[in-house]
Amino acid sequence: MMRICTILGRGGSKGVPNKNIRELNGKPLIAYSIEQAKAVKLFDVIAVSSDSNEILAVAKKFGAELLVKRPAELANDTAPKIPAIRHCVLEVENLSGKTFDTICDLDPTSPFRAVEDIHHCVKLLESRGVANVITGAPARKSPYFNMVEVNAKGVAVLSKPPAGSVVRRQDAPKCYDMNASIYVWRREILINSDMLFQPDTLLYEMPCERSLDIDSNLDFKIAELLMPERMEIKK
Repeated sequence: MMRICTILGRGGSKGVPNKNIRELNGKPLIAYSIEQAKAVKLFDVIAVSSDSNEILAVAKKFGAELLVKRPAELANDTAPKIPAIRHCVLEVENLSGKTFDTICDLDPTSPFRAVEDIHHCVKLLESRGVANVITGAPARKSPYFNMVEVNAKGVAVLSKPPAGSVVRRQDAPKCYDMNASIYVWRREILINSDMLFQPDTLLYEMPCERSLDIDSNLDFKIAELLMPERMEIKK
């Protein structure tokens, strides 16, 4: 069983400029994902893909084994992520002469994940033989109870009206927020499909405290407040 971990970091982030190499608690953001991938001790190769030479240089400094220069068309604001991951995997296979059975992608904007989260996601995919595994945390808002849409008449309505009456959020069907932290694929699915959700996609639940996805300056400020405490917990 050959496994690769991919970590993709664009250089053109609009919400938080240079966020992938911006320092968080004295370390570039992308370094947390590289170090977690190394610590899990499951991967034959850890590869970082970026359109930015600066990001690639930082990734090399913190232990990325293979660096892949991402084409501009896979690194703009509208480019989907799955083709960029596929490009990274195929480039590494071409460079290394290896073919990978399991692909695990770690988003560099999710530094609070635990090493055991990565381990469990990979093992869940391989033990169940499913197409892919995604991660999520319990949803803060429920589409059955307190998530609304404004319809064509301008009226606020529940996003997903329940079959019966739901008077407490706790009574609604359990829902999750995707936390963009860990994605794991079987190779043939990633190579042949651009769709994230497959007929047998599984979700691995992570707690909210490990699910912060840094997408804005506010998220980064929250991470700066939380990271010192997180590092103390890990000691």
